[in-house]
Amino acid sequence: MSFTKNIHKHVKIPVSLVLAGFLFSCVNDLESIQKVTYDPKAPKEVTKNLRVFYTDSGYARVEVYAAIAESYSTPESITKLKDGVKVNFFSADGKIASTLTALYGEVNYTKGTMFVRDSVQLFNHAKKQRMETEILFWNQRDSSIYTPSNVVVRDPDGVLYGKGIRTKQDFSEYEFLKPYGKIALGK
Repeated sequence: MSFTKNIHKHVKIPVSLVLAGFLFSCVNDLESIQKVTYDPKAPKEVTKNLRVFYTDSGYARVEVYAAIAESYSTPESITKLKDGVKVNFFSADGKIASTLTALYGEVNYTKGTMFVRDSVQLFNHAKKQRMETEILFWNQRDSSIYTPSNVVVRDPDGVLYGKGIRTKQDFSEYEFLKPYGKIALGK
C-alpha cells in the first residue's frame, strides 16, 4: 500500500506544475495583439438589424432600419448601411408619410446627409405614388431629397419620367429637373 501512495504523490506534483505553467505562460501583450489585428480601414462598430429613431421635441420624425450597419469615425463620422435599408419619414401628426428603401446607404453625421443606392424607391403613403431611381440624397437639415439620376414616378393617374428630381422627404410635391416622355395633363 505504501507503494501506491508514493506513486500518487509523485504524479500529483508534475501535473500541478504543468497546469501552473499553462496558466502563467499565457500572457498577451495588448500592443502586440493590436499590431497583429488592427486594420485602420475596418469599421469601429458593426451592428446587425439596426433600428434608429431621430426625434424632435420627443416626437419621431425619421426611423432607419438596416440589416447591417458599419460605423466609421475617421476621416468623418459615417455609418454604412448594407443588405437592405428602410427609412420611414413621419408627418407632424406622427403617422408614416413616406418610406424610402434601397439596398445600400451611407449616413454622414458630420454633414447631416444620407445617400442610398441600388433599387431605390420612395413611396408616399397618402398619394399612393412611388419614385424609382438608382441613387438618392437626403439632407437632414432641410428635409430635402434629390437625385441627378433618371427617375420614374408612378401614381394612380399614370407614369412620369425625368432626369433629376427635388422633393421634400414626405414626397408630397416634387419637381423634375429635366422631365421627358409623354405627360397627360388635366383630368
